[in-house]
Parts: sequence; structure tokens; C-alpha cells
Amino acid sequence: MILGAVLAGGMSTRFGSDKALAVLDGRTLLERAVASLKALCDTVVIVGRSDSDLAPAIADWPRPGMGPLAGVAAALRHGQGNGYASVLTCGVDCGGVSAGLLAELSPASAHVETQPVIGHWKSDAAEAAMAILTSEGRHSMQGFARAIGSRPVATTLAPANINSPADLAALEHM
Repeated sequence: MILGAVLAGGMSTRFGSDKALAVLDGRTLLERAVASLKALCDTVVIVGRSDSDLAPAIADWPRPGMGPLAGVAAALRHGQGNGYASVLTCGVDCGGVSAGLLAELSPASAHVETQPVIGHWKSDAAEAAMAILTSEGRHSMQGFARAIGSRPVATTLAPANINSPADLAALEHM
């Protein structure tokens, strides 16, 4: 079983407003990301925000404000504790994941080389994420990916990386 996890706990500082609620072609980025994962995964959770009824919410682990790895760690812990073999993660700002990309990221563990927050991880990687987050070192996604031997995937199917209103506008009606 695959758990889908939309990482939505970021502060959106470069965007200037809440990215999750930004609208692209009539749907919020959060709606788009959740819908894409629901088409591919057995269950979907939203990590880092609790104000949506699109999917169940879970908190970043060990606490908010620790970057995307805290969202991934929360999803992996949830997946491992609930019998999921793997977790497919994406940031709310990517707009969604395609079936073709999931195929490229399978078998787990693999991640998009240029956007490591988009990954298909074995649930048992939870311990490695937790160890990094409780260490004094950097809490980077690349470091986590290296630590678990995740396969970086260079792909033409990588979704958008929406960091500014201009990035969002460039995607309208594509």
C-alpha cells in the first residue's frame, strides 16, 4: 500500500501569501496536489496544516518550522505506523504528481533529482529521517536521500516548482 502525503506546512515567504490557497486554472494548489495523489495512492494525508477538509491532517515531526524533512518524517512515521509499504510525497507548490512520475520513482526509494521533496520512500526510512532531525547537523532532503540510498531520478515528468506569483502565472492554461 502507498500513502500519499502533501507537504503543506511551509511559510510561503518567497511567494508572499499562502501558496496552498493560490489558484491555478480554477483550483487551489492544495486541491490539485491532493487530487493527484488520491488518483495514485491508497490514502492521502496533508502534512503541516490542519485547516482543510480535503484529506486527514498530520503535524510535522518533531515540530513545525524544521523544513520539508519534518513533513516527510511525519508522513513516514504515519505510513510505517499504519502498515503502508511506502510513501509518495510532494510539496503543495508542485501542483501534483502524475502516474508516469510515480512509475519512474518506483520501486521506492527514489526522488526527483532536482526536487527531492517529491519522492517515493520506503516507510522504514522513518528512522533515518528522525535521526537526521534530532541531530545537530543539517536537516536537508538531499542528506536524507543520500542516507537511505534513495535513487535520484532525472525526469522530464517533474512537476512545476512554484515559488512566486510569476511562476504561477506562467503555468495558467498550460
